Amino acid sequence: MQSYLKINPRDTVAVALKPLAAGTVCQVDGKEVCLKEDIAQGHKFALCDMPEGTKVIKYGNAIGIAKQNIGEGQWVHTHNIKTGLGDLLEYTYHKVPTDIPETEKAYFMGYRRPDGKVGIRNEIWIVPTVGCVNSIAKALETAAKKFVGGNVEDVIAFQHPYGCSQMGDDQENTRKVLADMIHHPNAAGVLVLGLGCENSNIPVLMDYIGEYDEQRVKFLQCQDVEDEMETAMGILEELATYANAFSREKIDASELIIGMKCGGSDGLSGITANPVVGAFSDLLVSKGGTTILTEVPEMFGAETLLMNRCATPELFDKTVALINNFKNYFTSHNQTIYENPSPGNKKGGISTLEDKSLGCTQKSGSSLVKGVLEYAEPVKVKGLNLLSAPGNDLVAATALAVSGAHMVLFTTGRGTPFASPVPTVKISSNSKLAGHKSNWIDFNAGQMVEDKTKEELAQDLLNYVLEVASGRKVKSEAAGFHDMAIFKQGVTL
Repeated sequence: MQSYLKINPRDTVAVALKPLAAGTVCQVDGKEVCLKEDIAQGHKFALCDMPEGTKVIKYGNAIGIAKQNIGEGQWVHTHNIKTGLGDLLEYTYHKVPTDIPETEKAYFMGYRRPDGKVGIRNEIWIVPTVGCVNSIAKALETAAKKFVGGNVEDVIAFQHPYGCSQMGDDQENTRKVLADMIHHPNAAGVLVLGLGCENSNIPVLMDYIGEYDEQRVKFLQCQDVEDEMETAMGILEELATYANAFSREKIDASELIIGMKCGGSDGLSGITANPVVGAFSDLLVSKGGTTILTEVPEMFGAETLLMNRCATPELFDKTVALINNFKNYFTSHNQTIYENPSPGNKKGGISTLEDKSLGCTQKSGSSLVKGVLEYAEPVKVKGLNLLSAPGNDLVAATALAVSGAHMVLFTTGRGTPFASPVPTVKISSNSKLAGHKSNWIDFNAGQMVEDKTKEELAQDLLNYVLEVASGRKVKSEAAGFHDMAIFKQGVTL
């Protein structure tokens, strides 16, 4: 196993791949660098003297500015570097030509829906219109588990606290998310469970849902019936009968839509897990498939790398708007834009938002950006898409699902047990985590600094994704975890 890594020839720091003691002599580019301090795994050390005010380079780009003199071999972290980012910026389009050649077809066993969409699960979903009926939805989930079997894979209630006492964009977001959930092809049948007096009641939601299959989607307002449990169970039995008629069939991987997200990142995330997911994205795109990258806040400082990969000037303009709108979201709430990374990020070796952003964007691979989506907007074009959503793990992963992702790839250096409404694959950045939390982690990208190349791991990940798409349960599914979170932006009455 390697002990340290200089990621890019331009870099002025290297990353410790395992704990390194003070006095360790590192050979970097034919030069000896003696460590002046202990360096924890994932953390950085200086490859040269950097006077105060010098840009610190990692991933070939600036991750911050030295706020004091930093000597060769010293630990480089939050105590001696600061962000170099400002507020709103003017951006110029400098298209970087990228070409992902087609590769041989791949296939999975999925479910073809009557409207032509494809699902990778055959579940029955209970979607509450308002948080007031969450407990009923959960009770129905428990009671309806008896319908699981045959081709019915699960019954899941997606609880959330919204749907009433909301205003403006906040209320619009909730309605769009609920409508998107109702249309998701991983659900063979959907019970929309309303109360009756809420703002986002079923008659109001109908305008957002639009056309739907009356055999697949059923509605119940609890205030309209004497015994909502009895009535709902009858509906769920009908949906189970309908869902059981579907069976898996061979489907081209070009129809897969995969969301990409990171959380609890460490200093290895941008070296192992995120580049592996990026290489996977290129592989899937090469087979005609679709990937969606989200977490706009974590793009600050690396956004130009994505902007310049936009396929058209129009997409560039949409990406600029996406970035600046999110900056305005921060400032409108009197919050500092660049006070990101989290305590866990910092403990894992990430020092600034630029450091976090550049590592995060490794998940995008190298293909052209073909689509830019607003929050809760369904994906429309194949290839790499950017989605506006915050970095919050549950909110962003849910956003990927409602935009159409069949599954979410979630990279992490710290670990997390959560799940989104769709299968959520946990990818560890380091082998220690994969061993320590084997009940959480589905795929270990830490092997990249041990005995496998990025390309080998990307192919392994593609094979694993095809298995999951064909029915293999991920760890969170096996544990029965299914979470949903809606982006809260406005006023609650």
